[in-house]
Amino acid sequence: MTAIIAYTRVSTDGQSIEAQRHAIGHRFNVSEDGWFTDEATSGTTKAMDRKGFAALFSYARKGDTVVVTAIDRLGRNTIDVLETVEALKTKGVTVVSMREGFDLSNPTGKLMLTLLAGVAELERENIRARQMAGIIKAKADGRRLGAPKRHDDEAIAAWRRETSSSIKATADHWDVSTATVKRACKAIYAVEEPKSQKKEAEEAERLNAIETKASRIAMEKGKKMAKIEAYAKEHRITITQAMIHFM
Repeated sequence: MTAIIAYTRVSTDGQSIEAQRHAIGHRFNVSEDGWFTDEATSGTTKAMDRKGFAALFSYARKGDTVVVTAIDRLGRNTIDVLETVEALKTKGVTVVSMREGFDLSNPTGKLMLTLLAGVAELERENIRARQMAGIIKAKADGRRLGAPKRHDDEAIAAWRRETSSSIKATADHWDVSTATVKRACKAIYAVEEPKSQKKEAEEAERLNAIETKASRIAMEKGKKMAKIEAYAKEHRITITQAMIHFM
């Protein structure tokens, strides 16, 4: 059995829904449990986030008709209105707006829905254009985009290195995701790696200098020893005696 469902909404405490109830009740037969209301609720709040409309959406069944006095009772944002109407349509629920003559059950209503979709798409494009312009300006001003970090990359990476912990254990300890740990370690190691490479290069250079010096000393000692051995052989004396001679 299909039902007529009425939805009313006012934005402030000082407004009354009685005029909307009277207008709907005068033309449509709405049962007592078919009335749903959101009071002191801005039209900028998404329909599904409103307590009254959310209850209506759960209540509505295929074949039912939702009636509002004006389309702006569903929302002031064209995109939200379209999404709301489409969601009801998916459930097989028709929407009627008294002021605009919006009725999804007839061709005129379907045409208005198409126009509404076009306006909503235009609004989306405008929103994207404004967002892109804002991003470009922020980058030009040198501002960092995105939300501020709620964790310390250096502390996370240092703790993992000091404790030799796995990525999972580190994530559990800091109460962050494994992806956050990977990013933190990658960011810190990327900074530390050049420093480490520089130290390794300096150490290698120092060892190379020591080896070169040792090789030169060994060569000089080899030449001197050969000279001592030749002298000992020539004078038929021992190596020790020859070494004393060259001291």
